Amino acid sequence: MSRPPFEVADIISIAGSRFRERYAAFLTWPQVKVLEAIARCRTAALGGHRDLCSRCGHEAISYNSCRNRHCPKCQSNARDKWLAGRSQELLPVNYVHVVFTIPHQLSWLALQNKKVVYDLLFHASAATLLEVAADPKHLGAEIGFLSVLHTWGQNLQQNPHS
Repeated sequence: MSRPPFEVADIISIAGSRFRERYAAFLTWPQVKVLEAIARCRTAALGGHRDLCSRCGHEAISYNSCRNRHCPKCQSNARDKWLAGRSQELLPVNYVHVVFTIPHQLSWLALQNKKVVYDLLFHASAATLLEVAADPKHLGAEIGFLSVLHTWGQNLQQNPHS
């Protein structure tokens, strides 16, 4: 597999300090720590170790991971293992992916009232799924579902959805 032209760490390394300066009033200390961890992940800043191939003797330096749960490099293996485990649990039936999104105009409200807004999002989406699925005009069944909270979109803008 080839490396993508840019990784999140590259973007943070290039523009992270300017971003932190510009949005310092809006960033929490844990968010700043995540940015710093991702920028340092698998670089000499975290130290490393020498790998040696027992067959051919080739040596390579491997830098240590930050192990932050938000780091895309560190979590790719964990994500892949989790997905493989979940795929083993799937029943041989059709599945549907449904996304419930808070309107963009209310995203600021979620930042200031996370527990209340995210709780409302989960309860409203669950009630909607159960009600629509139970309706004989649609499915007429009791369903099971898995909800996952995402607070950011692919464009790295706040976009609460489940």
